[in-house]
Amino acid sequence: MPPMDDTDRTILNRIQSDFPITSRPYLTIASDLGLSENEVIKRLARLKENKIIRRIGGNFVPEKLGFVSTLCAAKVEEGKIDLFASIVNRYPGVTHNYQRDSEFNIWFTFIAQSMEEIEENLENISQETGIKEIINLPATKVYKIKAHFDL
Repeated sequence: MPPMDDTDRTILNRIQSDFPITSRPYLTIASDLGLSENEVIKRLARLKENKIIRRIGGNFVPEKLGFVSTLCAAKVEEGKIDLFASIVNRYPGVTHNYQRDSEFNIWFTFIAQSMEEIEENLENISQETGIKEIINLPATKVYKIKAHFDL
């Protein structure tokens, strides 16, 4: 089977912005699309295996749940990128971690109960990795957009 067919695209379009909040969301999706619940689950599992989708989960506004969030950037030598990324990824508050083609080449987002906790974790990451240039860029104002990719 190809990595993605028209039925997969239909499922992905459906779940991006209109994921059902029910006890059996995949059954709701299946019913809406004329499929079986099992087929929807199998297709999504295959898309995840093929790295077409990364995860399915809720997005929360950290501040409304009593948390703070920040964007961090680090200047990491080429030979230490994989080690640095694996150490950063061990922290449960890290939600994204990616490489960019710039002087500060590793960027990640961090959520925690306080900025002090984030700063302590950044110091621990620095000590463990030997990377000294990690900057903390907390938002001063948040602008949200709806990202929906029509497949």
